[in-house]
Amino acid sequence: MKIGYARVSTEDQNLDLQLDLLSQDGCQKIFKEKMTGKRGSRPVLDKALATLKNGDMLVVWKLDRLGRSLRNLTNILNDLEGRGIGFRSISDGIDTETPAGRLLFHLIGAIAEFECSQISERTKAGLHAARRRGRRLGRPPRIGHHDVKLAKHLRDTQKLNYADIAARLGVGRTTLWRAMAEDAEP
Repeated sequence: MKIGYARVSTEDQNLDLQLDLLSQDGCQKIFKEKMTGKRGSRPVLDKALATLKNGDMLVVWKLDRLGRSLRNLTNILNDLEGRGIGFRSISDGIDTETPAGRLLFHLIGAIAEFECSQISERTKAGLHAARRRGRRLGRPPRIGHHDVKLAKHLRDTQKLNYADIAARLGVGRTTLWRAMAEDAEP
């Protein structure tokens, strides 16, 4: 059975072109979704994927209708292949039931894996370089050196506990405790 999936990103966009092409391609059932591809969850796509059985074929108009990121797309296609489900992208000329289509599918997967490792490598190198230059990474501190001095003064002179001091400074107890511990380091 050929099952189609059509998606547009916004409510004011039109699905007609995709629906016509999916019908012409012989899809017996077509799932329609109006939602951005950048969202993690696409309920209609999930339903379409759950409907597919061994021997079925998922058909889309273009690859970008199925997934926005290469990683997401590769994960979906690997799942389909593992379940014995074919995949066809009409305008991209991919059909995993042909040798050329399977080759293209695996090339896309290899490129996605390479891209992912390159991004990870560049990110790690950038973080390492920033640390070497003494740059503090992460969120900016919620509490500055002046506030830490005030907190220590309140603790020592007025014998206030961390919860009371944190409430006065408008921060959480853990934030205050961590800032005071870091300030004590040489």
